[in-house]
This record gives sequence, C-alpha cells and structure tokens, in this order.
Amino acid sequence: MNTDPYLDSRLDVWEPVDPDPRSADPTVGSWSELTEQERAIRTLAREVADTELRPWAQHWDETEEFPRRSLDAVREAGLLDVTLPTEYGGRGMGLLTGCLVVEELATACLSSAMAVQPFLNGPWRAVYVLGDADQRRRWLPGIATGERHYAIAMSEPGAGTAGTDLRAEMVADGDGYRLHGLKSWITGGREADTIIVFCRLPGTVGPYGIGAVVIEGRPEGMSEPMVDPKMGIRGVAECAYRFDGVRIEPRDVLIAPDPESKRGAEILVNQFNPERCGNSAMCTGLAQGALDASIAHLKARRQFDRPLADFQGLQWKVADMALDVDLARMLTWRAARAAGDGFPPQRETVMAKLFSSEMVQRVTNDAIQIHGARGYSRRWPLERLFRDGRGLSIGGGTAEVMRNLLAGLVLDRRTSQRVPVSTTNGVRPEQA
Repeated sequence: MNTDPYLDSRLDVWEPVDPDPRSADPTVGSWSELTEQERAIRTLAREVADTELRPWAQHWDETEEFPRRSLDAVREAGLLDVTLPTEYGGRGMGLLTGCLVVEELATACLSSAMAVQPFLNGPWRAVYVLGDADQRRRWLPGIATGERHYAIAMSEPGAGTAGTDLRAEMVADGDGYRLHGLKSWITGGREADTIIVFCRLPGTVGPYGIGAVVIEGRPEGMSEPMVDPKMGIRGVAECAYRFDGVRIEPRDVLIAPDPESKRGAEILVNQFNPERCGNSAMCTGLAQGALDASIAHLKARRQFDRPLADFQGLQWKVADMALDVDLARMLTWRAARAAGDGFPPQRETVMAKLFSSEMVQRVTNDAIQIHGARGYSRRWPLERLFRDGRGLSIGGGTAEVMRNLLAGLVLDRRTSQRVPVSTTNGVRPEQA
C-alpha cells in the first residue's frame, strides 16, 4: 500500500508532518508578550482555523461562494464579538486581539479571515469613533452576533490610488441629501447590509468637501451588486454599486462635508487604519501558513536519499521566510497596540501594511519554489496562498501609496502627486 500523502487526490490535503511547528511553547518568543487572555483567544482561533476553516478553504476558492459556514463557526466559537465595545454587545478587547484572530484564521483560509475582518477590525470602528450617540445606538448593535455586516465604499473607477478624486456626490435635497455616483471595489459589499459611502459636495474638488454617509439595506435608487471576478480571495467578492438619487436623511450623515475643509479627506485616510492593521495581520497569518507547509515539506520530502531539510540552500530560504514572518508580526502588533480606543497611528500602521504586504508575496513565492511542481499544482494549497496574498498589497492602499505616506512622515513634508501649480494656471495643486 502506498502511503505517500502526495498521491492522495483529495483537495484538502495538508502536510501530515509537524502540522503545527509553532506549538512547542506558547509562552516563548513573541507570543510571550501576550496576556493570558490574548493567548487563550489566539489558541481558540487556531483550533477553529484548523478544524473548521482549513477543510473548506479550497471549496470557497473554487466555487467563489461567501464562506458563511466559516463565519458561523467563528461566531459559535465566541470570537466574532471580541473587539466590539461592551455597551454594544461585545467583549471590549483591543485592536490587537482582533488582529490575533484574523492572523490565525488566515493561516488556513484567507477568504474566511476576510469575511471575519469587518466584524473585528472593520468600518464599524469609524462609527464608534466619529458617530454621535444616536448613530452608535443605531448602527453598532448586531455586529457581535454577525447580524450586521459592514462594508466601506471608497474607491471609484476614476478614484483608486487618488482617493480624493472621488466623484460621488451628496446633493442637497430639503433637509437631507440625494446620493449620486458609482462606487467600486467594495470588499464584501455583496453581503453587506450597512455600507459607509465616501462622497463629496457638488462643486468641490481634491481633498475639499468630502464627507461620508451610511446606507442601510438596499434603498430605492441603489443598484444590484455588480461583482468583479478576481484572482484570489475569491470567497469574498469585490463589487460595485450605482447610487441614483438615494435619499440620505440628516441622521445618516457620518462625516459632514465642508467645502472649505480637508477634514473629510484626512478621515478618509485615517479611518482605514484599523483595517490596515487587520490586513497586515492576515498577511502575517497567510505567510505563516505557507511557512508551516514548507517546514513540514522539507522534513517529509526526500531527494538524493536525504530530507530536503538537509540542503543548505533550502535552509537559508526557510530561514529568510521565518525572519520575514516574525518581523511582520512585530510591526503589526506594535501598530495595533498603539490604537487605544481610536485609530492606530499612521506611521506605525503604514510600516506594518507596507512590509507585511510585500513580505507575504516573498514568502508564498518561496514556498511554491520549495514545493516544486507540487507548489504549482492546484491539488495543493500553495498556489492558492500565492494568489490570495497578491491582493493584499493592493487593497487598503497600494505599496506605492504606503511609501509616499511613509516618506512624508519621515521627512515631515507632504509632496502632492498632482499636477504642479505651474501647469494649472495658478490653481493650487490639491484642487487641480
């Protein structure tokens, strides 16, 4: 009887040797920095990832179904409510705890981790920090139980990296507004029932006059979701919505736009920082999953009558992978810890997002190389990890934008990427 696990045709095969190389002592190394409660949460998240998420990861990727089963498993384990404030049904733990959960989930299935992310590190934080008492009372209950699903609509076909080029408008209508425009690349927007939409006042340009409104359900004037098929993270769809005169009541305005102020634009950038921390944590978890698989493969696979783990070239490769993963984890935890009850600081968040999103590409690419043809085969998970990780350096701010932001913080100067004033007939660059 042939016992080679690589001849098993099941799609959910994972390396049988050392399935958890990190389990020797949870109180040693970086994990020793965690409180007892945080370690318990991390251990539970890992158990859910291994038993509930991993067997279904390939299914969500191939069918492009939303991983509802995974979301239910996380909720039933008591992990969906860990970061929401206690007054709204949560357990009031910090952003770091949310990052610990999505990191562990991402080791098994990034689509599932991405489905959980809005409940732990997502747009509801903007409501908690920026909303008034009535808005918090209306829009925060239901998150802890998975009944309220948030998404955020920032990008547009002509406003991706240049986020302040958005054209969606909130037009005055009596005591309220009408929302007009097209928003694209809304992560999880197909399933979301509560969407924060960034838009602007008519006649404003650049960073001036930007605000945000909250849409609940599918009101009149809102289109059906237009889903864009994508390379990876296929269980959580990216979609677009068209808004054609959707009524916005005054109480639904989260950020009031001011034609003379950049405040809305600054919030647009900073309110996404909790999700960027979660993005960094998912990069770390995904890379850890690729590293775990590579370690097990190097120990199990033999060539030239020796384990692959004996070859120095592969030892160096896996050493670099382990170093990358640990550095990403340190940067992510530092940013998450600095959040307090608000948004994490930009410098720490940008560093974590930039490093981790490029790190996961290096690690998953090396993991494929270590596995050889098996890494390239769709029968094993490495090619999925590679595809999933690639999107994390685009969503939440590209690596190029992160470098621009970080350079401005390091140099203490802001350089506009817009057309220089000398070529715009004297119009200031931010309005060009």
